[in-house]
Amino acid sequence: MTVFDEARSLAGRKETFQRPRSKLEKQRARWGWIFLSPWIIGFLIFTMLPMLASLAFSFTDFNITKPDEMTFIGIDNYARLFSDPDLGQALKVTFIFFALAIPLGIVQPIAMASLLNLKQLIGKRFFTTFFYMPYMVPVVSAIIIWRGVMNPQTGWINRSLAFIGINGPDWLNSTTWVYPALLIIGLWSAGNAMLFTLIGLQNVPTEIYDAAKVDGANGWRQFWHITIPMITPVIFYNLVMAVIGLFQYFTIPWILTRASTQDPGQSQYFFNIHFYKTAFTYQDMGYGATLAWLLFFIAMSLTIFVFWSAKYWVYSPGGTD
Repeated sequence: MTVFDEARSLAGRKETFQRPRSKLEKQRARWGWIFLSPWIIGFLIFTMLPMLASLAFSFTDFNITKPDEMTFIGIDNYARLFSDPDLGQALKVTFIFFALAIPLGIVQPIAMASLLNLKQLIGKRFFTTFFYMPYMVPVVSAIIIWRGVMNPQTGWINRSLAFIGINGPDWLNSTTWVYPALLIIGLWSAGNAMLFTLIGLQNVPTEIYDAAKVDGANGWRQFWHITIPMITPVIFYNLVMAVIGLFQYFTIPWILTRASTQDPGQSQYFFNIHFYKTAFTYQDMGYGATLAWLLFFIAMSLTIFVFWSAKYWVYSPGGTD
């Protein structure tokens, strides 16, 4: 190696030395960990430890009423997934509702936020508050209200339909109408997603719209080719939250319909209800833990897929196409 080769090698080598941190920086880092420690301890105790315990339970025949009789059974609970007569129906109901709720959960916040973003709209603050307020109502209280609203005899929806000569459906007991009922309740509380979408709309640079107008683009083309691409980061966030939220869907159908497995189509027998009944009604905690880990795997897989797909459709200001 010549002197010039060695010089070029040394010049191309990245500097690996770092200056030692000052006493003040070390003190700040220490206090940072101190302030984070309550959350870290809480996460380990209330999230990580229960997850590890449930993973261990999934390899046992643990019955919560007979803890002393718990025995290790290997992967028998996981093999049981393939012969569970109710699991297929629970997955079917969950994925049908998932396929209906996800598009509506994305489109509705965009529609509401676009309305609130109109310059011609009078009373924007009132309507923003009005649309957001249902999100602040406790879920149980909201469900009780909706049970009254959708009562087939006394609910105001069916009363309004009867006023114009239409016989209202049995919203909560009909296998045909239970999905629309659950979707209506879900859309009613879309205020949080609407608010994030509205913020995204307000952050779209006006210069882009001005340039599009000069090029002759009408409002519809501006919406599809400028607005939607520019707010895809917000749409992505709403999509991820919707995916995670739908796989936690339990309270609304459980309280509304009591999730009766005796109805003709079991149309409200969601996966989380099957898990709840297995673990706490039938007290089969071992198989219940297995169902929980199956749900975790499905939700994690879909979430990873959404993150992977983001590089193809989510706008990134610093990215390159």
